[in-house]
Parts: sequence; C-alpha cells; structure tokens
Amino acid sequence: MKLRSSILIIAVVIIIDQVLKIWIKTNYPLGPVTNILGLPWAKLYFIENEGMAWGWKLGGEWGKMLLTLFRLAAVIFGSWYLGRIVKQNYSRGFIICASLIYAGALGNLIDSLFYGLIFEESTYSHIAAIFPAHGYGSFLHGKVVDMLYFPMIHSTFPTWIPFIGGNEFEFFSPIFNIADASISIGVIALLLFQKRLLKKDHTEEPHTVTTSTGISDQAQVM
Repeated sequence: MKLRSSILIIAVVIIIDQVLKIWIKTNYPLGPVTNILGLPWAKLYFIENEGMAWGWKLGGEWGKMLLTLFRLAAVIFGSWYLGRIVKQNYSRGFIICASLIYAGALGNLIDSLFYGLIFEESTYSHIAAIFPAHGYGSFLHGKVVDMLYFPMIHSTFPTWIPFIGGNEFEFFSPIFNIADASISIGVIALLLFQKRLLKKDHTEEPHTVTTSTGISDQAQVM
C-alpha cells in the first residue's frame, strides 16, 4: 500500500505540474497572465527559470548543464532512496514527504531535459508553439516554467531599521511552480514533524509457541 501511495502522489504531482506548464507555455507570452479566482494577491505570472527553485542559478551554458545534471543525479538517487525506505517499512508520513520531494525534482527535471527540444522560444510578444521544427535549445538546456505568484503584502520597511529602512518589500515575491511547491511542502513537513515521521512502522507478527512433552518415566511391568 505504501508503494502504491508513493506512485500515486508522484503521478498526480507530475501530471498537474506538466499540464499547467504546457498550458501556460502554449497559450501566453511571458509576463502577467491573470488573477487566480479573481484574488488580487494570487496571480499567474509566466516566467522561465534557467536555474534552480526560486530563481537560483549558475551562469552560462555550462552552469545550466551542471544544474540539469545535478537534478538528474538527485532524481536517480531519489528513485533508489524511495525504494529503500518503502522496503524498510518507514512511516507512511515520511514516505509521503519523500514522494513529494521526489515528484517536484522530477517535474523540474522534465523541463530541463526536454523543453528546449519541444518548444519554441517564449517572449513578451510571442506565444511558443509545441513540437516546432527546431526548439529553442538543446537537450539538457531547457528552461523551467514558473507561473504561481502570491504578492500578499506590499509595504515599506520602517525608516528606523538600519540599511533597509525606507525600502519597499513584498511578501511573497518568488514566482514558482507546482513542482517547487511539492518540494517545499515535503521539506517543511519533514522539518516540523521529523521525530514522528522518521520512525519505522513495527508490525509485530503473532508469536508461535511450540510446546513439547516428553515422557521420561520408565514404566515397570510388574
């Protein structure tokens, strides 16, 4: 059951993540798209990320390739590790968290591996087509599609705060995707509930009691 739950979580995250990315990529140019459910603090805003989660990246083509190879290595390790913790009977909660992290890593890896091959370049004035004669990049050089943006608070730091006083700030400013959210949820849950989640399930087998009787008395025949 734990293996099935893990596979189901991974499949659901990957499907939602990729469907949303492909829909955004093939229907909108870069930039703001729309508010989510009409909420001013929940938006779809299409950007492409050449680096890791939350926009972290290494410079140049070699940097991009190294990040993609790092993602690939992480997914390969994650495949082995998930199988290991399922076999070792870790708690369902820990397996769920690990599955969320793995699914997020795999979702962004798909972008990095293949999107450069199967999509045109997106610009602020051009909507990309899927499966063109030539993609915008090569294998390992795809850009990760991000679109979820939640600018809940926009304010200014008090002037009495050293160095940053008077500067504007926004919470929450990073633009991310479903895969990033899946990784973050898994990691945060592990940090908050690690003592409970890292325990193994100990299902005791019923004890079998073997009894034997021996008759050592010698019967004398009168």
